[in-house]
Amino acid sequence: MSLRPTLDFLLYEWLDAAGLNARERFAEHSRETFDAVLDTCERIARERFAPFNRLVDTEEPRFDGEKVILPAATKDAWDAYAASGMLSAAQDYAIGGMQLPYTLEAAAGAFFATASISIGGGLLTVGNANLLMAHGSEAQRRVFAHNEFSGRFSGTMALSEPQAGSSLSDIATRATPDGADYESDPLGPRYRLRGNKMWISAGEHELTENIVHLVLAKIPGLDGRLVPGTRGISLFIVPKKLVDDEGRLTGERNDVALAGLNHKLGWRGTTNTLLNFGEGRYPVRGAAGAIGYRVGQPGEGLRCMFHMMNEARIGIGMAATALGLAGYYASLDYARNRPQGRPVGPQGKDAAQPQVRIIEHADVKRMLLAQKAYSEGALALMLYCARLVDEQHTGAPEAADEARLLLEVLTPIAKSWPSEFCLEANSLAIQVHGGYGYTRDFPVEQYWRDNRLNMIHEGTHGIQAADLLGRKVRMEGGRGLMLLAGRMNATIERALQRPALAEHANALAQALQQLGATTKAAWATENPAEALANAVPYMQAFGHVVLAWTWLDVLLAVGDDAQDAAAVGRRGAARYFFHYELPRIGAWLQVVARRDMSCAQFPEAAF
Repeated sequence: MSLRPTLDFLLYEWLDAAGLNARERFAEHSRETFDAVLDTCERIARERFAPFNRLVDTEEPRFDGEKVILPAATKDAWDAYAASGMLSAAQDYAIGGMQLPYTLEAAAGAFFATASISIGGGLLTVGNANLLMAHGSEAQRRVFAHNEFSGRFSGTMALSEPQAGSSLSDIATRATPDGADYESDPLGPRYRLRGNKMWISAGEHELTENIVHLVLAKIPGLDGRLVPGTRGISLFIVPKKLVDDEGRLTGERNDVALAGLNHKLGWRGTTNTLLNFGEGRYPVRGAAGAIGYRVGQPGEGLRCMFHMMNEARIGIGMAATALGLAGYYASLDYARNRPQGRPVGPQGKDAAQPQVRIIEHADVKRMLLAQKAYSEGALALMLYCARLVDEQHTGAPEAADEARLLLEVLTPIAKSWPSEFCLEANSLAIQVHGGYGYTRDFPVEQYWRDNRLNMIHEGTHGIQAADLLGRKVRMEGGRGLMLLAGRMNATIERALQRPALAEHANALAQALQQLGATTKAAWATENPAEALANAVPYMQAFGHVVLAWTWLDVLLAVGDDAQDAAAVGRRGAARYFFHYELPRIGAWLQVVARRDMSCAQFPEAAF
């Protein structure tokens, strides 16, 4: 089964992506150019990524004492991806970009993620460069970002530290001015960094000429102390190899050292590292300390970094979605070809009858329908969020502001919902395979292992849930939540005009009302400890309401009389979601509305 027909439907029949060509920025594009991009990415993913997904899982990165060794297939895949132009797909023509809508960039990226998330595309590199385009100086954009867009350099984000984890306020990496002339360096105010960073994806490799680390660190005050909390965090460009102000390598290695490789459950083809900055292994210019160039003003590091973090969170949602789809396709193929058992008739089973394919069993259909509803629903949501990005950057002022607020509310859902429920889809894919699914003879166990990381990647479930209920639904007086509810109500009103969709529309209306009432009840006492005690169940319910709305809106693009297999499949997946999934929100929202403290107040000694 191919991803392409689903992408084509969502892009052109649901989101009207071709309509973006009426905007000045995309005026030179057409449906034909969009299709050519999708064709190219589909081909590269099929030829350079998919055949090597198992290889990079079994031949993990290793360090030979000098450099990290990766399979040749990883380098070939990176080179093909860079040559495709997708690293700079959304950038201006003037710097070698294609000025593609982000909606198309996200759709094209789904091919690579489905083929091999472990080989990966340019998620962090593009996010790193986009941050510099937004917050860096002209020289930083030209020297670092432009070389990342070309594929000559790659990029990372270096946030976490061994002792701090997700608590960025506790980072201890220091950045001190490098000499009296530190502010006059053409590449930006120059500092020496000392500290350790953990869980750095693509932190060391030989795929590109250079690696551009974006590092969060604190600048000590006059008394030598670090400012507590996040207020003192600044952002620095720390290249693996030093460059001049034209981006040429100087031949000097920066004081950034690989301290070790992390060997994970999944994503085994991606190097994941512990990096030491400024430990003195590679003294540079006569002193220890990694040279870094400050981005923006002191103390604004976290604000700048959120540009990359939010982009990465949507990227992780797409990665989780793609893995869900990959598992669905694999288990669907298996179910169509695996004979086992006999159907139950009015008189029970007849052992004299030949075996049937397992797709004919009701419970296997249930598991396949769940995967389809989760994964294709998540894909629609991710592309909708990508469409909001285009609206934010190219829409009229009022529409752009609405898109900004909708993205604020939807980003925790876009990251967390696929990472939980497309993981469940991968678990069901294993179950469809039975015992074979637990072996490495089939790919579904790898998809599950790869996807399990995404509930942690770029902010855990708990972090996303606290952000959603603690900040996003209340920001700007709750305007973002009201905008989202308005869009849902507009879909409900349209669906009520179509008898075939009225049942779903009424169910969504009831769920939306329950979600709104629960949001108010959670904050009735204005006590954050009570409101956030059940933030994760709130987020699960919120996500289910969003996915139900997404499916209902998708059905509005499907003709009621259409009887082709794709239309029947979409109606069936939506029906499954409304009948089997949406009713689950009641239990989740009940503990939130009651501000149930069963978990929060459970005594440690009683565990």
